[in-house]
Amino acid sequence: MKKALGIDLGDARVGVAVSDDLGMLAHPLETISTQSTNVVKRVLALASERSVETIIVGMPRNMNGSHGPAADKAKAFIEELRRETTLPIVSWDERLSTVSAQRALQEAGRNTRKQKSVIDQVAAQIILQSWLDSQA
Repeated sequence: MKKALGIDLGDARVGVAVSDDLGMLAHPLETISTQSTNVVKRVLALASERSVETIIVGMPRNMNGSHGPAADKAKAFIEELRRETTLPIVSWDERLSTVSAQRALQEAGRNTRKQKSVIDQVAAQIILQSWLDSQA
């Protein structure tokens, strides 16, 4: 199994998760501020540092499966990544990943209002774990 990086794109923050060396479990890694950081360069630096072989980018979809404005931003981000790397980039359905992340953190007793950056990382973890599970 290949080591992978999971990305949850947002307007203010981008959550990042990484798989373990066996490619079985996803772990929260980092939250990137879109205001102060070149997100593409940071994602590629993390991929290099972690010896990642695949990048999984959450693709926002409406509940009926159609694409909205957020999906257009994700597609543009994927295209920018593809121009900068030869690593495989996979778009992955991320419906309800943020809601699932909030719920998981609340069930763990965490105050989600004060932990938006953690929610972004956990959303990336959920996206990546879903992809890893599909590869098994």
